[in-house]
Amino acid sequence: MAKQMILYNLRDDVKEEDYIKWCEEYKGPLLLGLNSGKSFTLLRMLGGVKGDGQKGIPPEETKSPYRFIGIMDVTSLEDWKKESEESKAYAEEFRPQWFSKWVGDFYVLGGEEAYYGESD
Repeated sequence: MAKQMILYNLRDDVKEEDYIKWCEEYKGPLLLGLNSGKSFTLLRMLGGVKGDGQKGIPPEETKSPYRFIGIMDVTSLEDWKKESEESKAYAEEFRPQWFSKWVGDFYVLGGEEAYYGESD
């Protein structure tokens, strides 16, 4: 399944609890209302581990550079891009509001599953 992942921090003037409430009440339902959107997960990052095997730098605990990661499961990246650009609610309402009111720095990634496993 294709996924779009957005790594981001909130603006300095935004309270996390306000943003999470907005996601529950507005962002999540809007994204899932698009035909190409299959699921949406919002992760609040609590920490991480960093290292570099090629340089022989062992793993060490560190703070994540991003506080939130949004993961969208979509039918395809092409479908998602087309539908989100054509959706007035997404393109003209959600995106400008998210960008100007809620989010600070961000990084958007798109990809597809190369492997998926699940335990019993």
